[in-house]
Amino acid sequence: MKMDRMILGEGAVYSTNCNETGLNNNVIVCASSGGGKTMSIMEPRLLETFHSSLVVTVTKRKLVNKYKTVFSKRGYNVLDLNFVKPIESNIAYDPLEYVSSYSDISFLSESIVKANPRKENSTADPYWDDAAISLLSALIAYVLMTEDKPTFADVLKLNDTLSIKESTGGSITTTLDRKFNMVAQKSPTCFAMTCWNSFKVLPFKTASCVYGALNTTIDTIFSPELRTMITEKNKVNFEELASQKTVLFISTSAVNPALSCFINMFYAQMFKQLFEFAESLSSGTLPIPVSVLCDDFATGSRILNFPEYISIFREKQISVMLLLQSESQLERMYGHEDSVTIINNCDTYVYMGGMDLRTCRNISERLNVPLDEVLYMPLGKEVIFRRGQKPIITQRYNVLTDKTYLEITEQYEKRSRN
Repeated sequence: MKMDRMILGEGAVYSTNCNETGLNNNVIVCASSGGGKTMSIMEPRLLETFHSSLVVTVTKRKLVNKYKTVFSKRGYNVLDLNFVKPIESNIAYDPLEYVSSYSDISFLSESIVKANPRKENSTADPYWDDAAISLLSALIAYVLMTEDKPTFADVLKLNDTLSIKESTGGSITTTLDRKFNMVAQKSPTCFAMTCWNSFKVLPFKTASCVYGALNTTIDTIFSPELRTMITEKNKVNFEELASQKTVLFISTSAVNPALSCFINMFYAQMFKQLFEFAESLSSGTLPIPVSVLCDDFATGSRILNFPEYISIFREKQISVMLLLQSESQLERMYGHEDSVTIINNCDTYVYMGGMDLRTCRNISERLNVPLDEVLYMPLGKEVIFRRGQKPIITQRYNVLTDKTYLEITEQYEKRSRN
């Protein structure tokens, strides 16, 4: 199988063949805003991709419009999932599309409930999340049991019709009791009823709080535009992503945290589906390597189970390139232990300068040089760490000298003018 190259700096070009290098292809790129992460790292990665599939998160539509034609000419299936303007997408994401077991239902419910960024640093009792997960699982299971062609829009509609009243003795009655009673008559011990009964036994005030918290999260994540997209377009097929050359562009907003919730829920489900697809094959690996490029990785919300996933990406032919502004940013999102786990599972680390003292101290220790040499590193300089190798201090890659880049840019500018 032919493998792509990875350009990380001047004179720093590496193979992505893990058997050849002995390293995984997970890369952390750390630089302050405007430090050159996109132009010197992400665009060269796009330029050098001819054989693997890519999932690319961007906040700048220019990159999508510039490279869609490029990948189409390379024989790629080009997917455009635009969460900022869903109507412009040529593909959709329906979380329910990938549910085939009870564990999938629980995983999806947990992904949604815990996607709310307000929960990241919360000290609240996990009981409330568990109760909300159980309620959402009941709604999902009910829709799967009763609808011929269910979508997550059906789950949202069902949730919208739910209201709770207090009955005698402090217990609750709901507008969905009749629906679930009909299910109970046919299958009283099914998963939907087990989850629903867990919710029904709650006291009125507790049930109201649980439902209120779930509604807040759902309203944060699922805008009316996203609800429409779920029902109107073809859905992303993760197995096709790993079976034929595909580039999936995911457009998000740097100023809308609700979109980050939805996208990180997408990533959690995508990683799970790719793992399970690889496990179903005799080789135990994906037919085509899948590389995920995450711009502004730590400005969104936490991806469920990501610290666990990244430790086994290599064996499934999955890799990630995480673009950060600082290590502190990553720690704020994932906590100290998980952020260390993420960094430790990236065999390549590119530091392009910044003002974050904690990051500078860590780099100075890795380089074994005084702090001021890192803190006042000249603009355009970068340090590349590769596991088992001495660090390389070089210049960031000057993509403006790349003939392919100049040709692609010229063609894009011509299209933009016409």
